[in-house]
Amino acid sequence: MSGRLTPSPRTRRHLRSTRRAGRLRAAAFGTSLVAVLVPALSACGGDASSSGGTAALKWASSYFPTHWDPVVGGSGAQFRELSLTYASLTRTDEKGDAVPDLAKSWEYNKKGDEITFHLRSGLKFSDGAPVDAAAVKAAVERAQKQKNSALFGDLTSIKSVEAKGLDAVVHLTQVDYQIPQLLGQRVLQIASPKAAKSPEKLDQNPVGAGPFVVTQLIPGTKAVLKKNPDYWDAKNIHIDNVELTSAPDASTVVSGLRTGVYNFADIEPSQAAAAKKAGLDVFVQPGFNASNISLNINKAPFKNDKVVDAVRYAIDRQEFVDKLTFGYGEVTNQPFPKGYVAYDPKSESTYPYDPAKSKKLLAEAGYKAGDIKLDLVIPAEDPQAEIVQSQLAKVGITVTIKIDKNWATPFFAKNLTFSLYSTTGRDSAAQTLTAHFGPHGPLNLSSPYEPDAFEAAVAKVRRTPLDAPDYPEVLRAATRAGLESKALVFTYSAPNLMAKNKSISDLPKNPAHIDWTGVTLSDGN
Repeated sequence: MSGRLTPSPRTRRHLRSTRRAGRLRAAAFGTSLVAVLVPALSACGGDASSSGGTAALKWASSYFPTHWDPVVGGSGAQFRELSLTYASLTRTDEKGDAVPDLAKSWEYNKKGDEITFHLRSGLKFSDGAPVDAAAVKAAVERAQKQKNSALFGDLTSIKSVEAKGLDAVVHLTQVDYQIPQLLGQRVLQIASPKAAKSPEKLDQNPVGAGPFVVTQLIPGTKAVLKKNPDYWDAKNIHIDNVELTSAPDASTVVSGLRTGVYNFADIEPSQAAAAKKAGLDVFVQPGFNASNISLNINKAPFKNDKVVDAVRYAIDRQEFVDKLTFGYGEVTNQPFPKGYVAYDPKSESTYPYDPAKSKKLLAEAGYKAGDIKLDLVIPAEDPQAEIVQSQLAKVGITVTIKIDKNWATPFFAKNLTFSLYSTTGRDSAAQTLTAHFGPHGPLNLSSPYEPDAFEAAVAKVRRTPLDAPDYPEVLRAATRAGLESKALVFTYSAPNLMAKNKSISDLPKNPAHIDWTGVTLSDGN
């Protein structure tokens, strides 16, 4: 699917703490599993240790992969961690544009319904299998057909892939110039087809052609990786080893960074001041994060447009920023940040905070204060929910917060009436739009509803080459059409807030990505 749940940082911390007891109970099993895995991994030249004075990145991640098969992991935030070991046809540069990765170049046919990717020669996966067009074909087909694939919804524009040696010819179901951006690190991280013959084994023993090779894996807890000498850009990878660890509670991350247990981590805004005081580099990695309130207009009371509009006017976005981001976030009423090509300035002031107007609309819809009672269903405790509850109470809507750990099942089945959602966006703007506003969009709680003009607007985006002079306006028009949706009320954008030891050099500012190309670690780590 083109969208995956990305809980807010606070929600992620809560989910981790509730899982920790189970993780400890499973420790003995995990240790025995590692004992089984390491010999097989060592056959690839692996070493479970990152000691010995080499440059070691010690990364505490809130997005430690639940799955190491990229088809199962999907296009959610954990793609950043998976990109340590998997490479893709393209990757994203600091402008957000698609640039070569495993593919050195590509071109479309004249009609725009076929694109050929030319792969680099002589590349191989860490198990020795060749990186060729057959591997690309296998990766696409597995993402489309594997029963537990989380990516099939992202690949609806692809009819088939034809393998011609190092040329992968992608035949499309429609004219779509978004494909180079689509088939990057989020959606098509390419695994060895030999290893992927057993997806279950791949999930525990990842085999890719990325900058690092996994040498040890304790599921849900820790992964140890070493530099891949066969990576196509290995000369620009200056980190020898990586220790990736599932981040502990927020209160202990900064102390771990200060004492050297970690030297890189994502942190919560509430920890930024402490991290700076500890002498750490604190920075915001650009991204496309956006949170929203999801409404199901197929269920009462949201079948009434005036009730939908009443909720829109009842939301004070600035309160989310002030209480949750400590000055690092910003208000938003759309799924793109200001300054990004898809951001629509014409929609910026739509539905401003106006509780008086909200009350008036509810009265016009026939509702008195207290008449509307809603269950706000979320996966874990989240202060966003409390803000929504408080703001709607001010206009006479009663909200009861209900926690359902299995929330994802009814959400994606479109059975909920009222919920919250946060995403990290997508590299393809068209993919972001369809995920939120399309009739089958996974983030559209009101499926199969879509705004009237949206389908035609996003189709025009796909038909427009990214370098066409009118592309920015065509894209913004599609954003404008999508924002007519009654299913989502965007609230705020949380930062990708990072902290690192000063001995780690600055990272490339690739939006939504963490790219280790060119990054160096000086002595002392």
